[in-house]
Amino acid sequence: MAYIDLMSAVHKSTKRDYLARVNDPEFPKAKAAGLSKQWGYDYWDGDRRICYGGYRYMEGRWEKVARAMVEHYGIKPGDRILDVGCGKGFLLYDFTKVIPGLDLYGLDISRYAIENAKEEIKDRLQVGNAISLPFPDHTFDFVYSITTLHNLHCYDLERALREIQRVGKKNKYVCVESYRNEEEKANLLYWQVTCEAFNTPQEWDWWFKHTGYTGDHSFIYFE
Repeated sequence: MAYIDLMSAVHKSTKRDYLARVNDPEFPKAKAAGLSKQWGYDYWDGDRRICYGGYRYMEGRWEKVARAMVEHYGIKPGDRILDVGCGKGFLLYDFTKVIPGLDLYGLDISRYAIENAKEEIKDRLQVGNAISLPFPDHTFDFVYSITTLHNLHCYDLERALREIQRVGKKNKYVCVESYRNEEEKANLLYWQVTCEAFNTPQEWDWWFKHTGYTGDHSFIYFE
């Protein structure tokens, strides 16, 4: 298990006004969070003050992540890959641009996201829950989950990590939100609208060891 930063270039490209998120007169933080946790239109394509404000495919944005994964894990044509929390499938689609011939699968709890997924990859995606992956043991050459597992309460987080470990072979990677100090903790609380697992890096390491997760990981910090 190793710390591998594959996400900072994408994450740090976003500018954030933390106080505006909390104090917005129409969509204050609590209201935005309630709408977001329905995982429907408001979360993906509704007002920007709620969450994404229109989650659309951007040429090249996810391709750099796909390429980094391919290079780091030696992914090759024919490999079977699972995205746990795939959203609209943008990263999976960009895998097809980096290496044709991959056997791709995606799963997300949001029916809206699957129904509005990238058309070229939609038939590889399904509605499902990270705590019960509908695949046999050791099915996938590479399993990853990006900015998803921190949305689970502790009892489901444990099950999800064990499920990723179960269906994967050697290579696994998760990216979750975390904080290293009180400033980052406050920023995380102000900005996030779906996070349930507020853990320091040390606490995340405990979760990985507790569940037997042997893959790699990285953290997103709200600096």
